[in-house]
Amino acid sequence: MPKKLANTSIPQIILATSSTYRKELFARLGLPFLAVSPDIDESPKLTERPEQTAMRLAIEKAEAISQIHPDAIIIGSDQVATLEGLQIGKPGNHVRALQQLQMMRGKTVIFHTALCVLSNSSQHKNHAIQIQNCQTIVRFRDLIDAELDAYLHIEKPYDCAGSAKNEGLGIALLESIQNDDPTALTGLPLITLCSMLRNLDVKFFA
Repeated sequence: MPKKLANTSIPQIILATSSTYRKELFARLGLPFLAVSPDIDESPKLTERPEQTAMRLAIEKAEAISQIHPDAIIIGSDQVATLEGLQIGKPGNHVRALQQLQMMRGKTVIFHTALCVLSNSSQHKNHAIQIQNCQTIVRFRDLIDAELDAYLHIEKPYDCAGSAKNEGLGIALLESIQNDDPTALTGLPLITLCSMLRNLDVKFFA
């Protein structure tokens, strides 16, 4: 179990994730932070819409870490991709990744990237929990199997929902991206997150 943080006048920021992509994204902000992996069941519920799954898991991740670090600002995020109403998760291996890309080629996929920021501080009672779903609409190119297979061998995006890393070579699979927050598709919507952190008096340029 992670150790409790030392008392400090400046709230510690904790990113509730094991994702390398989210850690790299948050590091762009230049703020000190810890990354702690939340131990939760990420299985979707039968009655949930995809965006509801993403929102629930973002909240559960933040709440799980908040129980260990009650004095910190906790950030939870989760992403769910959908194609024609079908939820698309992380493929886990090459075969399933190829099947995903074959299914998505020439079609539009919606990525729901949910964000939750928690703070238990009495100073932040008006913003104790902030939640938002950032939607990204992605159109995939209609590529042949050989190209899809070659891409997977090069980048191996088996831990990415939708089997494509848009921040890497996966951008070559995409025809268009529509959203208000360009980092949302990678897994952590930084524009939205900055707004939430500002509500908690976090300084970016101090």
